[in-house]
Amino acid sequence: MSEINEKSPNTALASKHWTSTSSGRSSSSTSPHSSSHSSPSFLVWLVLHPSKPHFSLKQADINQLNLTAASSLTSYIQLTLLSTNPNKKVGIYYDQFLLYASYNGQKITNITAIDPFYQDREETNLLSASLVGSEQTVAPALAYQVKRDEGTGKVGLSFKVMGRLRWKVGTWISGRYRFNVNCVSVVAFGGRSVSSPAALMSLRQGTVCSTSV
Repeated sequence: MSEINEKSPNTALASKHWTSTSSGRSSSSTSPHSSSHSSPSFLVWLVLHPSKPHFSLKQADINQLNLTAASSLTSYIQLTLLSTNPNKKVGIYYDQFLLYASYNGQKITNITAIDPFYQDREETNLLSASLVGSEQTVAPALAYQVKRDEGTGKVGLSFKVMGRLRWKVGTWISGRYRFNVNCVSVVAFGGRSVSSPAALMSLRQGTVCSTSV
């Protein structure tokens, strides 16, 4: 299994730690040149019809979710996703991988980027990122919903991924495809109010995410 950490869109790339479990395979460069579509590998591509990658929410630690009287929300979420390439003969290049959190359809954190990476056949990766939103203005209805969820002791959040990927079959590499991932989770409050400076919640079960390519 490989562990991959995020980078900030406005800072230098974060370091990337690999501990691959793929038998006899190693991660290669993220910027190879595609070969001709007339190659035998392209014919293999037409036959294989690769399956979409699988994602699940492994852990979400919500270290801060503070609502002020001025209807602004500050949040800090540590997120870990599990990503699996289910294909036996097709690798995946992730050229762009962007994440953010939303609540009731409204984005509540800034977009965070994970370094481009290659996912080998049947390989699984842990993807870690910090999602941060500082005093983001929210609609009055959303502020009301947050307070109501506090009363029920749980909050529903969505973690969104958007980006671009390429498929690799042998020496042939496809063009770029857009992909989107949506992970919906219900997280219990840790006995603290969302209006306090350190509301703490945690989710540590595997929530399966929906993926479209």
